[in-house]
Amino acid sequence: MYKLIAIDMDGTLLKDDKTISDENIAAIKKATDNGVKIALATGRPIKGIEKYLKQLNLISDSNYAVGFNGAVVENTKNHKVISEILLSPDDIKYIHKLGRAINVNIQIALKESSITPVRNKYSELDARLNNINLYIDNFENISEDEHILKAMFMDDDYKLSHGIPNLPKDIYEKYTVVRSEPWILEFMNKSANKAEGVKTLGKKFGIDRSEVICIGDSFNDIHMIKYAGLGVAMKNALPEIKSHADYITKTNEENGVAYAINKFIFDK
Repeated sequence: MYKLIAIDMDGTLLKDDKTISDENIAAIKKATDNGVKIALATGRPIKGIEKYLKQLNLISDSNYAVGFNGAVVENTKNHKVISEILLSPDDIKYIHKLGRAINVNIQIALKESSITPVRNKYSELDARLNNINLYIDNFENISEDEHILKAMFMDDDYKLSHGIPNLPKDIYEKYTVVRSEPWILEFMNKSANKAEGVKTLGKKFGIDRSEVICIGDSFNDIHMIKYAGLGVAMKNALPEIKSHADYITKTNEENGVAYAINKFIFDK
């Protein structure tokens, strides 16, 4: 019996127009009505998914969400943080130097805001999508007490694809590095990923990994898909993601989340 379902947002639960289908909403409601825990697990800040949490009726003292690709796990109602895995100011200085070397925009994410040295269309898009404040500033004045959840290279697909091979190989040993969108390369603390976020929730609720379903489509979902008792990839997922999955459901445009829930929770 599966007791916890962790669901990625973009490319998974959300259609391409960033809405949730009625079929997915209905399947999630049916699952929660039957005692299954549902946790949204996203690269976005929790603030950036509040409207979806409300739509899914997942805001309560007993509901939690995984944000910033696992760097934060918090309650959806009182916003109590039960797990937070941070980067340091020294990490940001190092990553910023690497970004300058390959000539890409860099941004850092705090809990409800972001900072970038140079205003750019990608940072502005990210701020709009996630309903967060964007500040234009350098990183030299960041306090040691600041809660830095991740750093991001945000630039054209072409620039990132040609710049990434020039990054030092040891960066993948120092940090969790994921390409969450064609225009975003993300850096988190080495201990932060979606699997760790889901594991935190499993411990919170006494749920074994064998009782967990994780559903996703992109590189930032690999950790949790591999961790889950049942790892589910979307049909629209990248081939490498599918190779790690136990099951491939329908696409995000075909209510793939609902299809997986109905199949594995309700045997339909």
